[in-house]
Amino acid sequence: MTFAALGLAAPLLQTLETLGYSTPTSVQEKAIPAVLAGRDLMAAAQTGTGKTAAFALPLLQKLAALETSVGSNSVRALVLVPTRELAEQVHSAFREYGAGLAVSSYAAYGGVSLNPQMMRMRRGVDVLVATPGRLIDLFTKNAIKFRELQFLVLDEADRMLDLGFAEELAILFQALPKKRQTLLFSATFSDEIRSMAKARLRDPLSIEVSPRNAAAKTVKQWVVPVDKKRKTDLFLFMRKDRGWQQVLVFVKTKKGCDELVARLQAKQIPSDTIHGDRPQASRLRALEAFKAGEIEVLVATDVAARGLDIEGLPQVVNFDLPLQAEDYVHRIGRTGRAGQAGEAISLVCADEAPLLGAIEQLIKQSLSRDEEPGFEPQHNVPATGGVAKAPKPPKKPKVGGRGAPSNWVGFDDFPAKPGGAARGRPGGGGKNRPPARKPR
Repeated sequence: MTFAALGLAAPLLQTLETLGYSTPTSVQEKAIPAVLAGRDLMAAAQTGTGKTAAFALPLLQKLAALETSVGSNSVRALVLVPTRELAEQVHSAFREYGAGLAVSSYAAYGGVSLNPQMMRMRRGVDVLVATPGRLIDLFTKNAIKFRELQFLVLDEADRMLDLGFAEELAILFQALPKKRQTLLFSATFSDEIRSMAKARLRDPLSIEVSPRNAAAKTVKQWVVPVDKKRKTDLFLFMRKDRGWQQVLVFVKTKKGCDELVARLQAKQIPSDTIHGDRPQASRLRALEAFKAGEIEVLVATDVAARGLDIEGLPQVVNFDLPLQAEDYVHRIGRTGRAGQAGEAISLVCADEAPLLGAIEQLIKQSLSRDEEPGFEPQHNVPATGGVAKAPKPPKKPKVGGRGAPSNWVGFDDFPAKPGGAARGRPGGGGKNRPPARKPR
């Protein structure tokens, strides 16, 4: 199978040839013709299998075929992503694949000034890659209109639809035209999220190119049991003993990130952090320095678990296990990408046994345990049996005061139920309440 056989236009084929892409991946082979044909889509595939190209290439082709220019403050294709880093990465992919086309793109996310983004939207944009919160900010300021929107993509759709983003999406879906093509892409879909997603799509085509919630086969995974207080010493020992030159480390909390990096830097190990309390510019600098080899250890919370493409990353270390088992699949998906080999090592203490059990149940395999001589735990990690359930993460506090923007116009066929508390939106959905000011 070649990209030409999928129906892509000559300019895109030339760009792919220049980039050295000759054969489509499984998800690209199945998704590209479906998107070109106008189908709504739910696509599940392992991380590192080319999901971004699977929606970016056909959307670029369809947008390039439009004969009119996009209107002021308007957008034709909206790609929603959960993190700032992923927004930059997806935007970069659109620019790279669309180099030979007259299709504009832009990324909008929080952590940076809103005004430059408002100014850019005045000229309109064909493809907007955005995080939900910043998108709502732009609409509230009358900086964006959705009447020309034809395509909606939810990248990392499971994260977009889980509790952390459900309120924002409930608001956004009220404002989007119901006549649109909707594409959902992710590595993991829970049954509950699939049900929610199907309510928003029209006769969606479901694509699964790998077992649900599976980790890449190219990633070797194992667990090192250790007492919690000795995790840092164990990591330092393993890094030196194995000669790790580049390693991405996932820690549960922002404070934990800073504490581990402080220990590393005290030992003159080039390292940095990515977490939600750091300014966006600092996060991007840390990521670029890591990709360039200027720092050897990048310590991050789960804001870095999804979408980051770090070419040739050999190791991922779970210093702490994630509270949600699905995040484990995304974390280790930062290595073993594009068919390359990788390693995922989890440092697990006794009280993380329920989390480990939930992960093993999700990926349908038991992870081998390999104690490190000299670091054998005094508190043994209990056997999981593959049936233990993870404790539920703490509920996020409700955020009040934002409310649906006064200029909201609802188009959605599935408005919020009366009495809904999603940021104070009108109880019957946006279209049941006349807007105070209608967007032009």
